Amino acid sequence: MKSVDRDTLEKTLNRVLDPIQIVDYCPNGLQIEGVKQIRKIITGVTASKALLELAVQRQADAVLVHHGVFWKGDPQVITGFRKERLAIALTSQLNVFAYHLPLDVHPTLGNNVQLAQLLNWPVDQALGTKGLVLSGCFSMPQTLNQVLQTISGALGCSCQVEGVNDPSRLITRVAWCTGAASGYLEEAARAGAQLYLTGELSEPAVHIASELGVSLVGAGHHATERCGVKALGNWIHQEFGIEVEFHDLFVRV
Repeated sequence: MKSVDRDTLEKTLNRVLDPIQIVDYCPNGLQIEGVKQIRKIITGVTASKALLELAVQRQADAVLVHHGVFWKGDPQVITGFRKERLAIALTSQLNVFAYHLPLDVHPTLGNNVQLAQLLNWPVDQALGTKGLVLSGCFSMPQTLNQVLQTISGALGCSCQVEGVNDPSRLITRVAWCTGAASGYLEEAARAGAQLYLTGELSEPAVHIASELGVSLVGAGHHATERCGVKALGNWIHQEFGIEVEFHDLFVRV
């Protein structure tokens, strides 16, 4: 069975994703050190207890996620669920890698561009911090209902629609940012987007969408952020030949 040195994998991922390019809310890269040689990786959206336990069951050497174990502002004590997650990783010598905003913004492997490919949406603009928001113009206008059907069908979830919610409304330009990115709504509207898609909707954004005449769509934080880590795992498999499994422990948030 093929393997890759842990340090080699981290250096390669850091080179590809360039985590210092953007200010983030967490450490990117190797968050918990485990065994030196990695033969199998489990990928998923969040380093939850369930995913870590699954990795141990699947005899993996590493977990690669979008949402890691450590975040700025976390308590400086290790208790409760944080203790349980760490205990699983440390006891099993499990490496935990996490890439947050660098994985959102990557031009080929990122959550935003991968979501565009899944939805078959064009990309002709990058907006927001480091181009974190993408936008595109349909070749033929689509009704809001058609767009929502595309999103729901691709992601396997229902959508929350705020602002302009007329099913017959014609949509030409869309903008999107996965996860919790309602804060970019105004910038998307200035760029001409009639519809803005993200994962979570904030309370202020609901009012702003109505006032700007934008159809604001929330499709779930988790649902919109499955694509990037899955694509990154596939890239690792192709690059190093090691076994990589994506597991979607779906939650409606």
